[in-house]
Amino acid sequence: MTESPATARPTLRPGVVTGAEYDTLVAAAKAGGYALPAVNVTGTNTINAVLEAAAANRSDVVVQLSNGGAQFFAGQGLADTALAKVLGAVSAARHVHLLAEHYGVCVVLHTDHANKKLIPWVEGLLDQGERFFAETGRPLFSSHMLDLSEESLEWNVGECARVLERMAKLGMNLEIELGVTGGEEDGIGGEFDESADNAKLYTQPEDVLYAYDVLNPIGRFSVAASFGNVHGVYKPGNVKLRPEILKASQELVASTHGLDANPLDLVFHGGSGSEKEKITEAVGYGVFKMNIDTDTQFAFSEPVGTFVDAHAKAFKYQIDPEDGTPYKSSYDPRKWLRAAEQGMVARLGEAFADLGATGKTLAG
Repeated sequence: MTESPATARPTLRPGVVTGAEYDTLVAAAKAGGYALPAVNVTGTNTINAVLEAAAANRSDVVVQLSNGGAQFFAGQGLADTALAKVLGAVSAARHVHLLAEHYGVCVVLHTDHANKKLIPWVEGLLDQGERFFAETGRPLFSSHMLDLSEESLEWNVGECARVLERMAKLGMNLEIELGVTGGEEDGIGGEFDESADNAKLYTQPEDVLYAYDVLNPIGRFSVAASFGNVHGVYKPGNVKLRPEILKASQELVASTHGLDANPLDLVFHGGSGSEKEKITEAVGYGVFKMNIDTDTQFAFSEPVGTFVDAHAKAFKYQIDPEDGTPYKSSYDPRKWLRAAEQGMVARLGEAFADLGATGKTLAG
């Protein structure tokens, strides 16, 4: 059965989406009741695995870098760590720009958590992005995130407004955080008890309305609203996910401004280990993006351990000391790194299915 013109999904050119293309991608996800996995990457192997998984599942995807992931991409040997965080992110972005269209899917290119001390990192990336825009007419990244949730609400939103003014000129989206996502990711996280009754883990709808009123006139933004989510994998019951907080925030903004349902673009941080029914509920309240890092790190690493266990001698000797067997074909990094990529691809297949994104690429 073919879709009618009224229900047919829009189509976009494959590759990195920015500006109006980004808006179309997000709107289609929200209207279609699905979300995209946002996968943290650290090198070409993890980027290629994400692109391969997206292509295999005919889904669009978010590729994102934390500051530490960007620094690792540039190389741990680069002494100027601040420069490495900028150059690594730029290098990764150019890799994605080069390859994404050939994988035949649409990719949102994003940077993850940047707290107050990392604002210069984001501004350095915007310096690079403005140069790229001058050369190509497109931004280097689709979006950046400022996570200033540990600061006062007024300072958080005010600083986000300042940076968004610069980003809006490039057709970029800003992701903000309201409330605090528990746990830790690359040294960024809340220093507090991650128990189910901790109010800091739950964003107040009034705070979301305040941010909307300030930022919406400036440019496009999305909100990482905390509803009990925590980075990392945690024991069941330790943290209580309450997606109904997302619903309340959507309803308050919509009723205050006379808007249709789910006017906010929401993102779900700390998705690894979450209950599948809670993921589905959150997506129904306008979540278009769910971060997944802890689970994909394990999915990338576990096959390497299995491969090493199966070829133990090859990781101790180039040639077997007893019978002279050469082991080059086993310790060849392409063998065990490929196993790692395949493990990550398999785990992402599960993520696409959980988020309802399988088969829904807009790439035409």
